[in-house]
Amino acid sequence: MIRFAGPADVPTLHALVVELARYEKLEHEVSGTEDLLRTHLFGPRPFAEALVCEDAGAIVGFALFFHTYSTFLGRPGLYLEDLFVLPQHRRRGHGRALIREVACLAVERGCGRFEWSVLDWNAPAIAFYQSLGATLMQSWRICRVTGDALAELGRRGA
Repeated sequence: MIRFAGPADVPTLHALVVELARYEKLEHEVSGTEDLLRTHLFGPRPFAEALVCEDAGAIVGFALFFHTYSTFLGRPGLYLEDLFVLPQHRRRGHGRALIREVACLAVERGCGRFEWSVLDWNAPAIAFYQSLGATLMQSWRICRVTGDALAELGRRGA
């Protein structure tokens, strides 16, 4: 069963984020907390939304996404930040159900695109996404500024 996450799901969502980071060999980059996740999903100005997938009453996966905007299309989009299903629950259609539900939301909301990133070494995920009709954007690269570099770049009057 796929449903929107609620505030009571935050501890499980955070634990799944840590599991995703471990899978991606990026656990050392997790600095977010349950409190931050709760605030950013359910606070006065939510920045993202999450769906959870339940199997036999337990949450086994999630999709976290947010709106973007395409000036070329003149329409909003949805960006899938994270899609994760616990390894022991994979190959049962949960990932497909989660990503399909986000795609349905994109269509219902009049979005012109639905996008996400995938690590170049994650061949199973790449094959899965391509089986859904996704196109890998070979000529595009992600630019990211974090930490001290972000603080410096975002300093006014610099």
